[in-house]
Amino acid sequence: MATGESPAPERRKKRVRYRRRLRSRIILSFVLLGFGLTTLFAFATNWTRTRVEEQLIVDLMSRNIDQYAARYAKNPKNVDVPVQQMYGQVVKRADFEALRVSQPDWYDLPDGLHNITGKEEDGVPFSYKLAVRKTPEVWFFLAYDMTQATRGEKQFNRAIYGSVLVFTVLSLLVGWWAASRVMSPVSELARRLRLSGRSSQSEGLATHFPDDEVGELAKALDDYAERLTDVVQRDREFNADVSHELRTPLAVIRGAVELLLTRSDLDEKTRIRLARIQRAEQQCTDLISALLLLSRNERGHGATDIARLSEQLLDAHRAQLAGKPLDLRVEGERGLTVDAPEAAVAVALGNLIGNAVKYTTQGEVIVRLHSRSVEVIDSGPGLSAEDAAKLFERGYRGTHAGHSQGGGIGLSIVRRLCELYGWDVRVKPGEEKGVVATLTFGATGALV
Repeated sequence: MATGESPAPERRKKRVRYRRRLRSRIILSFVLLGFGLTTLFAFATNWTRTRVEEQLIVDLMSRNIDQYAARYAKNPKNVDVPVQQMYGQVVKRADFEALRVSQPDWYDLPDGLHNITGKEEDGVPFSYKLAVRKTPEVWFFLAYDMTQATRGEKQFNRAIYGSVLVFTVLSLLVGWWAASRVMSPVSELARRLRLSGRSSQSEGLATHFPDDEVGELAKALDDYAERLTDVVQRDREFNADVSHELRTPLAVIRGAVELLLTRSDLDEKTRIRLARIQRAEQQCTDLISALLLLSRNERGHGATDIARLSEQLLDAHRAQLAGKPLDLRVEGERGLTVDAPEAAVAVALGNLIGNAVKYTTQGEVIVRLHSRSVEVIDSGPGLSAEDAAKLFERGYRGTHAGHSQGGGIGLSIVRRLCELYGWDVRVKPGEEKGVVATLTFGATGALV
């Protein structure tokens, strides 16, 4: 049932779109935890390995360049490198310029350790660390081949990445299993709750669950269901009692009025007042019947002629105009019949007509009949967008209500009747002035 344009449904759709099931959130938490921990561990392991390996190579080359220089100082002919995978070169003063030509990248290097990378002539990459020790007479160079170490580092990184993937998948499986175990009693509780809602005899939920968090939830639901059942039962009894107790004095009033109207010695003023009492009694009877249907949440059936009912409602309001210059009339197609009690339709359509008559000081109120709907058009002060959005809320009174009587519940009853019968009601400003209220009965509610 629509009551005007509102962004609320769109916001609800967006909220629902971003919701996730609890089972999915548990699985996602496990996956993120496993991925985060393994990634952090892999990063820490790789960083530690790199630092330790780098420090070992630096210490090794620092010691060996010193030994290399010391051995040369003792015996210039003994220039063997003390460690495998190392290549040593001694350049004497006379060969400094030749080194500039043959190894220009070595010539400008200062003392210390340096990382040298590049590609061979055939495109094969190479990498080595170079320790440099320069004296005025002799330059010492000690190279350590890092190709094997680089290859091992790549293999180690691939193994680390594979471990992250494996443990992430393992976290997914563990999360799936844990979510199933955790959600199993919750799903069972939801299943039993749905079954108990369909059954006329409600069964306790707490007896089927252990004394844990889910059991506490089941106890709370049992307690809530019991209190709700008591409230509903009291509400039904109250509505039935009120309906029964009010119908009796209303029937007495109807009988007395009908009896008085049969007298021939009544003056015109008294006859008009009795007619108003008779109409008020009929309105009360219709309203009681409609409220009783709403309280029971059940659809009554009937064959209500909308054109005839509209004429009756307009006749009732004509008698109450008290000189107001207002033209009330019915236009449009005839023959629309609605499958609903006349009391329910009278309350829904009567509220729309009553509001139009109340807030229109002069002009006209037209009830226009269509094949499946009724329009109530007035020439009153109009309607703001804020009023159109909130008009059917319980207790809301429009900006033009002023000091008029009413608690703002008439249109909320119309909305509830439309929800019960699947009708649709809309209110919008008129093309030039006034308000257009449309009551659509739908394909299932109209008997054409």
